[in-house]
Amino acid sequence: MTKSGFVSLTGRPNVGKSTLMNYILGEKIAITSSKPQTTRSRIQGVLTDEDSQIVLIDTPGIHKPTHKLGEYMVEAASRTISDVDLVLLLVEAGKPRQADLDVISQIEKSGMDCVLVINKIDTVSQDELILSASEFKELYDFEAIVPVSAKTGKNVDELLRVIKERLPEGPFFFPEDMLTDQPERQLVAELIREKALKLLSKEIPHGLAVVIDSFEEREDRNLIDINATIICEKSSHKPIIIGKGGSMLKKIGSYAREDVEKLLDTKINLQLWVKVKERWRDSDYLIKNFGFDKKEL
Repeated sequence: MTKSGFVSLTGRPNVGKSTLMNYILGEKIAITSSKPQTTRSRIQGVLTDEDSQIVLIDTPGIHKPTHKLGEYMVEAASRTISDVDLVLLLVEAGKPRQADLDVISQIEKSGMDCVLVINKIDTVSQDELILSASEFKELYDFEAIVPVSAKTGKNVDELLRVIKERLPEGPFFFPEDMLTDQPERQLVAELIREKALKLLSKEIPHGLAVVIDSFEEREDRNLIDINATIICEKSSHKPIIIGKGGSMLKKIGSYAREDVEKLLDTKINLQLWVKVKERWRDSDYLIKNFGFDKKEL
C-alpha cells in the first residue's frame, strides 16, 4: 500500500522554508532571498518514490501585515496549517522568538500534528542546538524534533524518513513525474523577481511584482520569446531598476535568463520592461490581477 499526504512548511520569514523545499526536490521551485517575505503565495512541490508521495507546500512567512498583500500572504500561510496532514515548523537554533511563538500558537489552535525542524545547524554548536531543542520542546508537544541544514542537506534524509512515517495510507495525488503544480509562466515570473530581489537596494524589492506579458514558443527553432514587466510602487524606483543606460535591467535579465533556460531546458529571448503602479500592494484589484486572489486559497 502506498502512502501520500500534504505537508506544510511553516514558520516566520527567512528561516529557510523555500531553500529546504528546493533541496528536497532537487530543483528550484521556490525562489530564495535574504530579504524577508520573499515567498508570497502557496507553492506545491511533489516528491514521489516507489511507495510514497509527499506534497510539500511552501508558505509565506507568518508576520504582522502592513498592507493588503501582506494580509493575503498571512492568510495563505495560516489556512495551509489546517489543510494538511502534517506541519513542519521551521525555526533557527537559539531562543524562540516572538514570531516563532505566534506561529506555534496558530499550530496549537489547528490541533495539527507538527514536526519541529531546527534549520541552519551548520552555523551553531552542538551545545547551542541541544539547548534550543530543549527550549522549543517545552512550548509544544511536537511529533519529533529534527535538526537539519537546508543549505547543505545535512540530516534531510532523516527528516524525510520522519515525514514518511507519519503519512496516511492512500493513492498518489499527482502523476509520478510531476514536480510542481506551478504554471511555467508563474515560475518564470518568480525567477525574474528573485534576481531583482538580490540585485536591488533594500527599500525597493518589497514593492516589486513581475507580470509575464507574453510567452511564445517559436515553431522554427528551440526558442521561447518572453516579455515581462517589473512592477514597482514609486516613480523614484523606476530609474534605479533600469539603471544607467539600462545596466541594472540588463543584469536582472541576464541573471534570470540563466535560471529560466535551465528550468525550461531551452534558449529564451527575454525582454524586460518597468512600470509604476503606486501602492499596488494595497489595491484589491491589482493584487488579484497579479495573481494573489484570496478566493483561490
